[in-house]
Amino acid sequence: MLYIENATVYTPAARLDAASVFIAEGHITYVGERTGFPPPLEAERLDARGHILAPGFMDLQLNGAFGADFTAQPETIWQVAAQLPRYGVTAFLPTLVTCPPQPIELARRTLHARPDHFVGAEPLGLHVEGPFLNPQKKGAHNPRYLRAPDAGLVSDWSPTTGVRLVTLAPELPGALALVEDLATRGVVVSAGHTMATVEEADAGFSAGIRYATHLFNAMPPLEHRAPGIAGAVLAETGWTAGLIPDGIHVHPVLVEAVWRAKGAGGLNLVSDAMAALGMPPGQYPLNDLTVNVSERDARLPDGTLAGSILPLDQAVRNLIGYTRCTLSDALATVTTTPARVLGLEHSRGQIAPGYTADLVLLDHALNVLATVVRGNIVYLREPHPNPLLCREREL
Repeated sequence: MLYIENATVYTPAARLDAASVFIAEGHITYVGERTGFPPPLEAERLDARGHILAPGFMDLQLNGAFGADFTAQPETIWQVAAQLPRYGVTAFLPTLVTCPPQPIELARRTLHARPDHFVGAEPLGLHVEGPFLNPQKKGAHNPRYLRAPDAGLVSDWSPTTGVRLVTLAPELPGALALVEDLATRGVVVSAGHTMATVEEADAGFSAGIRYATHLFNAMPPLEHRAPGIAGAVLAETGWTAGLIPDGIHVHPVLVEAVWRAKGAGGLNLVSDAMAALGMPPGQYPLNDLTVNVSERDARLPDGTLAGSILPLDQAVRNLIGYTRCTLSDALATVTTTPARVLGLEHSRGQIAPGYTADLVLLDHALNVLATVVRGNIVYLREPHPNPLLCREREL
């Protein structure tokens, strides 16, 4: 049991000042004034000292981090997951870029082999980005592994078997039948690495696509006479746009335009981070390609962007800086919106009774102070010279 007190709680639908949150058996059981539910004697107590308590962040596109690449080393998923809470991430989709079938199968087995006594962010299933992509928009995907849509390859893909989200190009022959098949099995299908026209994008939406992978990147530019898939995503309220707000993948002015078009309910911030996240500049893998990483970005030797080095908490801060949106709305893009995309809106992404107790404590500059996963404090920032957190016992 964990009792958090003196918090400024963003649910994120509402703000509650000087509030308390009580957690038992991994779920939130009470949110409100301290007088309404005094702390049980046996509960561990965490004094938030007035800081911001928000739902834990969810990242739907993470290729790797801390030197590990999920496509080249699927067995590192849990190792990376243990370190992600430093960025406020409590749940994520390990993302595999275009590759042969074997790494995908190894990643699925890895997900089902949860280590004993694991502490860290929860991998909710794979995001398989490829191999059904348009070669003209391959980006940093190795073209040797691209292939036409193949129903046999995905015949057993579903959330229960480890695949939550699949990115493909809807204009490829056979893609729409594959979309319908995957969507029927509960897989979220996303359009990405595509040359789709607005008509082809609309056909993909009718077949069941509801998400766009890193909007504007690896797709035709938005043009006033040929709006393409980017125009379709902006115009249709049913699309949710994944976006990388690092100031490099998408200009801040266009981030603001997307914000105005989609709002908190239609925009999902992702990191699209690769193995260099949390590491110094150098060379890092993206599957079997080598990526040159500077202090600012990650690129192939020819200059092609190859994922990002953006932590998700920085993505939230950037969105507020670029758009001047409210904190509640910014938080929604990494909490309630991704939960809805995955069909988990009734169990994750909010601070409310009955929800999974995944939480992040932020200072008023939105730096991560502590992260809670399923009611357990899995990250506590060190050092904290002015004790921001008071606990009954030491970690």
